[in-house]
Amino acid sequence: MNNHMKVEMSAKSENESFARIVVASFISQLDPTVDELTEIKTVVSEAVTNAIIHGYEDQDHGVVELECNIDDHEVSLKIIDYGKGIFDIDEAVEPMYTSKPELERSGMGFTIMENFMDDFEVVSAKGQGTTVILRKNFNYNERHVLR
Repeated sequence: MNNHMKVEMSAKSENESFARIVVASFISQLDPTVDELTEIKTVVSEAVTNAIIHGYEDQDHGVVELECNIDDHEVSLKIIDYGKGIFDIDEAVEPMYTSKPELERSGMGFTIMENFMDDFEVVSAKGQGTTVILRKNFNYNERHVLR
């Protein structure tokens, strides 16, 4: 099975829940478990929230693009912003790191994404934006074995 979708939304915090629902609906064709669906929704929420809060610093402009591809049993997600970019990706992906401690952010967004997905990548250029790429394999042969 191969399928693709792309959504562009305003970089507004109220669109974070919309992004979660769109991806969850799209990947439902793979018959994910409740846990898998929760994990996908969580990583989408983290990535979109990061784009809004850090990429655009809660400004009232900007867009977040969300792409989702299904290729056989693998889901790949791209969350793209065209905001300020990440100066030091290695530092940003460290657990507990946050560039906004005044907002009482936990600094665990990238760690959650990395732990819930099979593959995780961050591509960013200062002043040009950030793309978070996430992949997860939904292997039916292992999941649907009757016990």
